[in-house]
Amino acid sequence: MSLLTPSSTQTCPCQVNPSLEKLGSQLTYQVCCQPYHDGLCDENSDKAVGAKAETAERLMRTRYSAFVLIKPDYIVKTTLPAQQSLLDVDAIESWAKETDWAGLEIVRHTPKLGKRHAQVEFKAFFNIADRIQAHHELSAFVKVADKTNNDARWYFLDPTVAMTVTQKQPCICGSGEKFKRCCGEYL
Repeated sequence: MSLLTPSSTQTCPCQVNPSLEKLGSQLTYQVCCQPYHDGLCDENSDKAVGAKAETAERLMRTRYSAFVLIKPDYIVKTTLPAQQSLLDVDAIESWAKETDWAGLEIVRHTPKLGKRHAQVEFKAFFNIADRIQAHHELSAFVKVADKTNNDARWYFLDPTVAMTVTQKQPCICGSGEKFKRCCGEYL
């Protein structure tokens, strides 16, 4: 069975960890990441809707699964809205297709950094020339409040996106704080 079309009984991509000898009971894609992938985007809206990640770690896991299953729209919609239009969707899709994914390891989750930020250190494993390699990263996330419905959602802060923002401008996450005292600390 292809990993690109997981069955309801297939282990979710984010549950595969090649560095562990034996894993406990793993979650299926249907109960793990699929509800987030299927319920995120309304075609008529640029805003994220539907199932939302409760923590930065959960968002990291759903994003990894989206790369494995080649869901570039999910990757875009879970990146901070101010950065979304600056992402190269074709490059995201191409990289996801060209990578032979092998698993994910969450090294550390720091759920509270200041008022609205979190970090997830992870290793995304992939195969190159019959050897497993790892992309090791410390990612930053921000919880953005939606003032219209008193709700909040986690987003990935993409440090690779070139933005023209000064340290004294209002933050790109909409917090009302200066950029340097908010997301600027993590980008």
